[in-house]
Amino acid sequence: MKPIYIAAYHQSKFGKLLAATQEEMIAGAVTGVCAEIGVSANAMDVGSIAAACNFSLHQQGLMAGLLAGVEGMAAKPLEAVENACASGGQAVLSCIYKMQAGLGDTAIAVGLEKMRDNAGRADGKLVGEALGYFSDPDEREGKTFVFPHIFAEIMQQYMQAWSVTERDLAQIAVQEYANALHNPFAQMKVELTLDQATTVAGPNRYLVEGLPLKTYDCSQITDGYAAIILATEEGLSRLGLDKHNCVQIAGWGQAVDPLQQEQRHVLEPAGAYRAMRSAYAMAGVTPADIHAAEIHDCFTVMGALGTEIIGKATPGKGAAYWTDGNAGPDSSCGINTSGGLIAKGHPVGATGIAMIGWAALQLLNKVPTPLQVKNAQHAATFNIGGPVCASVCTVLRGPR
Repeated sequence: MKPIYIAAYHQSKFGKLLAATQEEMIAGAVTGVCAEIGVSANAMDVGSIAAACNFSLHQQGLMAGLLAGVEGMAAKPLEAVENACASGGQAVLSCIYKMQAGLGDTAIAVGLEKMRDNAGRADGKLVGEALGYFSDPDEREGKTFVFPHIFAEIMQQYMQAWSVTERDLAQIAVQEYANALHNPFAQMKVELTLDQATTVAGPNRYLVEGLPLKTYDCSQITDGYAAIILATEEGLSRLGLDKHNCVQIAGWGQAVDPLQQEQRHVLEPAGAYRAMRSAYAMAGVTPADIHAAEIHDCFTVMGALGTEIIGKATPGKGAAYWTDGNAGPDSSCGINTSGGLIAKGHPVGATGIAMIGWAALQLLNKVPTPLQVKNAQHAATFNIGGPVCASVCTVLRGPR
């Protein structure tokens, strides 16, 4: 296959974009990422765009048409992709597939989500209903906030199966909030202590009666966009870039487990493990070679599970990896140095692209100094959609 490289990355600040429209966000993503390397959108051969809530929150389909409306993007092979919260990662794979199929040598993947109103307020019930559509209908009954409820159940299963405590999982949020303080793009700029994260007081409350999930265990309702330009070696040459200065997407994998709960094992999801193994095999590396990673921690339990899926801990030991201090920027593998979904923010369609983009910045030594992992040559990303159903994984190789 053709080697695929990251030519440029750009994102908005995550959080509140107020009155910005979807059209304005898409235009900002395209023009912003092109400006990173001084090219115009005309230089893009193909593209994909990801969003998950465009129908439910904005009554807008045909997102590819909005992408085509950006100057320089019309009359090109474009498509919109949706794979729940893995939509951003899927858009990147869509671009890779197009280039591997010979449709072009340069590609742009755009992801976005507008989840708050024009004043920056979040309608939790409305967003909860919209995201709930990405679950099995039989699992929605009696759940006001479907995904927090489902993941509260997964959290309880994880704790009971592996003798893990709420305090163990809260340590993940504490580390990520600390990281987000240094990330200029992050939504949450709050110093969080372990006592605050585990004490039910103020904003921190149990979301479902009788289940362990609390406010600080959860990712954010977020506006944001991200875009990445990918290229083959020929595409890099056209863009005026040297491959020796670029991060390579050395491996990728994608798999989907059944949506129905009784057909999947959420504590050891077969599709997620298969996708990650495929990415490692393609890249020719092992988990031991990974020194930076961005994983899909929509809830703290996924921070633990994700650590296991990327191979940094055995099943049941993901939380311990964090509590033992192994996930910080100055540790053996900096995980979610961006702040993760919990503190950086989770604009659903942009999340998978932002993971890959931040991981690439790590390998280029371009993240803020307190977050920079030293001497990292490979990074991994793990993006999920639904209740641990859709998985998109990548392995990145730094410049050589």
